[in-house]
Amino acid sequence: MSYVAHDESAFVRPAEVEEAELYHPKTFIGKYIWSQDAKVIGVQYAITAIAVGLVALVLSGIMRLQLGFPHTFSFINPSNYLQFVTMHGMIMVIYLLTALFLGGFGNYLIPLMIGARDMVFPYVNMISYWVYLFAVLLLMASFFVPGGSTGAGWTLYPPQAILEGTPGAHLGIILMLVSLAFFIIGFTMGGLNYVVTVLQARTRGMTLMRLPLTIWGIFMATILALLAFPALFVSAIMMTLDQTLGTSFFIPALVSRGEHLDYSGGSPILFQHLFWFFGHPEVYIVALPAFGIVSDLIAVHARKNIFGYRMMVWAIVAIGGLSFIVWAHHMYVSGMNPYFGFFFATTTLIIAVPTALKVYNWVLTLWRGNIHFTVPMLFAIGFIFTFVNGGLTGLFLGNVPIDLPLSKTMFVVAHFHMVMAVSPVLVVFGAIYHWYPKVTGRMLNDSIGKFHFWVTFLGTYAIYFPMHYLGFLGVPRRYYAIQNLDFIPPSAQSLNVVITIAALVVGAVQLVFLYNLVWSYFKGKPSGDNPWQATTLEWQTAHTPPTHGNFGSTLPVVYRWAYDFSVPGAETDFIPQNQPPSKKAGSTEET
Repeated sequence: MSYVAHDESAFVRPAEVEEAELYHPKTFIGKYIWSQDAKVIGVQYAITAIAVGLVALVLSGIMRLQLGFPHTFSFINPSNYLQFVTMHGMIMVIYLLTALFLGGFGNYLIPLMIGARDMVFPYVNMISYWVYLFAVLLLMASFFVPGGSTGAGWTLYPPQAILEGTPGAHLGIILMLVSLAFFIIGFTMGGLNYVVTVLQARTRGMTLMRLPLTIWGIFMATILALLAFPALFVSAIMMTLDQTLGTSFFIPALVSRGEHLDYSGGSPILFQHLFWFFGHPEVYIVALPAFGIVSDLIAVHARKNIFGYRMMVWAIVAIGGLSFIVWAHHMYVSGMNPYFGFFFATTTLIIAVPTALKVYNWVLTLWRGNIHFTVPMLFAIGFIFTFVNGGLTGLFLGNVPIDLPLSKTMFVVAHFHMVMAVSPVLVVFGAIYHWYPKVTGRMLNDSIGKFHFWVTFLGTYAIYFPMHYLGFLGVPRRYYAIQNLDFIPPSAQSLNVVITIAALVVGAVQLVFLYNLVWSYFKGKPSGDNPWQATTLEWQTAHTPPTHGNFGSTLPVVYRWAYDFSVPGAETDFIPQNQPPSKKAGSTEET
């Protein structure tokens, strides 16, 4: 029986340029420290991001101890509580998730999945990591300076961020702002590299509409970041000048303790606009790579081609474009003109449409698929449930009349974490379980992985579902203590105890995940070249883990899209992208 594959073509354009000569390191330091190999740089990004993420995880546990068992722990006081809130939020959003998705997965996967030897600018790529590491070290240093790290909240709103009375209002906020500036400089070097590599370094036959959706997500997120991060960069520089030189970009005329301060004419609202012009695209800078990765995980582990590939691509593009015209829904309480509120509420609902299309396509991909409940698939399905739940609560907050009373409550914390923390972290775990065999040549322990999934998944619901209810009760967020408030019933504190216990359990189980990573690296079962029987090019390399240059003596040639699973008439249920039509269906010989 003949087989019919989507987008299969025997014609491949000839190469337009010759391959560039790679840099070949001679020493251990050149190979693994000052490395120009994108795979090594990706691992460096991932290890650094996970390390700083563990700091944020510990901070969240300390915060929960105070909320669940107030005034029990002497080392938690109102000032450092606010510092923990601020540092936890900024680390998780910027230094963990953004760096891990774009710096970690982006560096490792882009050259492999598009059939390239390396990034187009490997030396710039190396520098980008070390600038990122410097930014992380600056941020960590703020814990140890006089006054400690900033406690202004992760949004760093002026004027309180730089005024007396706010923890870390001197060196703490300066180190935070300078660290952000260096992070953006490092990302810009890496981001330009990702975009140019995707556009210019694809192997023969790898058209844009044959790219795996993982690459589309990372590519579009990088473009968003290159356009959005400058707003944060200039606001960080301007606030640094307000703090150090006494300029008044964001600080209006103020009276503090009966004295007129040397500020006049600044606009705190201007900072909010700049911050959220970056801040809402930042949601999709994290979400779009997650969308792409989940699409690939579902297709591989359901043994079925992705439903509506082109629709998925254009949904990614549409989400990216719309993300720049919704930022002010974070500012409904700032006193904006009602017509602006109507506009941003409308655009907020519109951006839900392409996002919902992606959810429908994931569900339709699963429909009647040969679903394998592997650990990566469990995390992918968990992401879909969590993202939908978090998205539904976003419909509440996107509407002005509902957002106004809920804006300063725990409802926002619950919504934000379901969408921006739990959902992408589930994807991170799924991606690590999926690509760990390619990185190390060994499988992660399956039983430990399933234990890790179920405790993490159910535990996060035990944390954030009750938190929505606390928000409806009016429990305020960022408060050090909520006792003796007449409008909050005693049951709210009982619920806080339950949430705290669940949070500590979820935090502890991540140590099991780390143990699995280390143990499997030395004693895990050998994975072979393609343990998931996937079609994309990273699984067709000559060696596992891939060596320098990725693909041996010749680059692969692509003849089809990335989702030829369960093709009627094929001998096996997957056909690799680099398998030519002339070969018998199901053959896995390397091209």
